[in-house]
Amino acid sequence: MAEGTDKYTYRITWSEDDGEYVGLCAEFPSLSWLSQTPEAALKGIRKVVEEVISDMVGSGEPIPEPIASKHFSGKFMVRVPPDVHRQLAIQAAEAGVSLNRLASAKLSR
Repeated sequence: MAEGTDKYTYRITWSEDDGEYVGLCAEFPSLSWLSQTPEAALKGIRKVVEEVISDMVGSGEPIPEPIASKHFSGKFMVRVPPDVHRQLAIQAAEAGVSLNRLASAKLSR
């Protein structure tokens, strides 16, 4: 397996439509691998990612950074309609917390 390919974010889920397990990689959302077992789906998607990375290196394309390697500040902006903003501000005031703390709690659920 190519250096760094196992640092990517893999997920295995059941596909009712296909009647098989599907292997996915968050950093390569267009790739997938179907198989009869979850283990084989993981092995398959990892192999596909390895092959795609090899092709990308060969053609000089930039390789996606693994999510696990990225630094996250804990800050991001969310735009909501003004009436939603007002409702959230009221909920925060009634709960005696900041709007930031209320939003963080709601997103953590």
